[in-house]
Amino acid sequence: MQLQSESNPALNTVTAYGDDYIEINEVSYGHAVYFGPEGEIHTWPVELVSDITAAVLRAVAGLGETKADPMAFLEGNTVQQKPIDAPEVLLVGTGLKQHLLPAHVTRPLLDIGIGVEVMSTQAAARTYNILMAEGRRVIAALLPLKETA
Repeated sequence: MQLQSESNPALNTVTAYGDDYIEINEVSYGHAVYFGPEGEIHTWPVELVSDITAAVLRAVAGLGETKADPMAFLEGNTVQQKPIDAPEVLLVGTGLKQHLLPAHVTRPLLDIGIGVEVMSTQAAARTYNILMAEGRRVIAALLPLKETA
């Protein structure tokens, strides 16, 4: 019996990673990137874990800056609602080692129902490929494997 891998070449897949690159669809990137199963591979303007802010994560998740509705308190709705096309989970690869992010950085996404998982880039790449293959709405934001702080 011959087993064949089930993959869709139209989907963005992490195909390799090394000390100074991340390879997606057999194209190497020597800088931080973010991407979802479909669409472009974007340059992520982050070099160090300390560069990751709530605004940076909102941008990666495809959420624009929102202005607070000064009248929202009247309806008891002061939390932004999750857009229909928002990802279920955002995977953040922090380089060679896992570096947890402060709660104030991840809280805005968690509050609207977008999971944020922070792990080493290697673990994030593997997890992304699994979730993407399952058809989940996932976004990966990956720093290269060099040591970051």
